[in-house]
Amino acid sequence: MSKPAIGFIGLGIMGRPMAGHMQAAGYPLTVVNFDPPLPENLLQAGAVVCQSNREVAEKSDIIIIMVPDTPDVEKVLFNEDGVANGLSAGKLVIDMSSISPNATVEFAQKINALGCDYLDAPVSGGEPKAISGELTIMVGGPEAAFERALPVFETMGTTITLIGERNGDGQVCKVANQIIVGCSVQAAAEALLFASKAGADPRKVHEALMGGAARSVILENHARRMLDRNFEQTFRVELQRKDLGLAVEACREMGMVLPNATTAWQLLNACEANGDLNADAISVLKVLERMANHTLEA
Repeated sequence: MSKPAIGFIGLGIMGRPMAGHMQAAGYPLTVVNFDPPLPENLLQAGAVVCQSNREVAEKSDIIIIMVPDTPDVEKVLFNEDGVANGLSAGKLVIDMSSISPNATVEFAQKINALGCDYLDAPVSGGEPKAISGELTIMVGGPEAAFERALPVFETMGTTITLIGERNGDGQVCKVANQIIVGCSVQAAAEALLFASKAGADPRKVHEALMGGAARSVILENHARRMLDRNFEQTFRVELQRKDLGLAVEACREMGMVLPNATTAWQLLNACEANGDLNADAISVLKVLERMANHTLEA
């Protein structure tokens, strides 16, 4: 049997390799002709180019969205030339962006009303895992739709979990993931800065911590880049701030407080004052350095 045609909207840092993996696995690919310029490798491999998101939906069996924020998903779906106006019954829409769980529920209801299935399937792993095809994919939505999408997900990720059959459950899981990441990045920066100001060699401290209970991907990768003062963008402040903002907003709606997540979010807000909104999220180190009146030296 021929593989379903995939429409992919959002060919950014993450979307480009994700779409490439699906195309390499033999899925016919349709994309939209928006800026930035379309990736040549996708075009050379036969990607069909459309002039609107609506046209992408019309030509595809499964439509995947990978854009930065909740308003972006809403525009892609429901603008006059959006995906919703190009759908016909039986198609599947998958949002792999990281957005509001509550908005996701509303979007899914509107798409379901058109006779189509909807999955929210945000990812974790950043650009390196997108390139290697080893993303973690957190899915919310009906099990039948998940099973339909699973072969597609397996081209992009290695840890693929149906969190629950409610739309929005995948986004809840992604917010939880970002709480851990955001707080861990802050903790790593604080630990190294503390060690440095106290007079210890932060590289030796990092080496020791990597052998103990504090060991983590964040400590291994992000802390090492802090020591090297390598602020090259891998996941920018603006996106991490958005994700933790979703956590703070959800907590407000539920009548609960997450002190560490809120503090991490506030530090990311302070990054903007430093002019680092588009820098890597480890730039929280610079905010902490100003507060400590000390620069991490290694």
